[in-house]
Amino acid sequence: QVQLVESGGGLVQAGGSLRLSCAASGSIFSINAMGWYRQAPGKQRELVADITSGGRSNYADSVKGRFTISRGDNAKNTVYLQMNSLKPEDTAVYYCHADIIPRYSDYIPRAYWGQGTQVTVSS
Repeated sequence: QVQLVESGGGLVQAGGSLRLSCAASGSIFSINAMGWYRQAPGKQRELVADITSGGRSNYADSVKGRFTISRGDNAKNTVYLQMNSLKPEDTAVYYCHADIIPRYSDYIPRAYWGQGTQVTVSS
């Protein structure tokens, strides 16, 4: 079984910072892209940022210059999201996502999701 476990959410004042972490574990052959999505109440889930196994990153316009996504140096099964200059509109449940090829499978990438972590930014 493959699972993604997130940590690092919480309550912060506007202008503050938080760092989210997500670790993939289980029977994994390889991991392609990893990323973060978020879903605010009453809104659709949206991409925040993602990063390829080669380190190429992509950001939503709303977070460019404030958020930074990275993969672990030694543990490529880990992805981080450093969130600075947080705004109340960043309040949402943040979900980790990864395209993973499970070991002993047909070697087709599958999408996996974490359970979500709440980020609340107060004004």
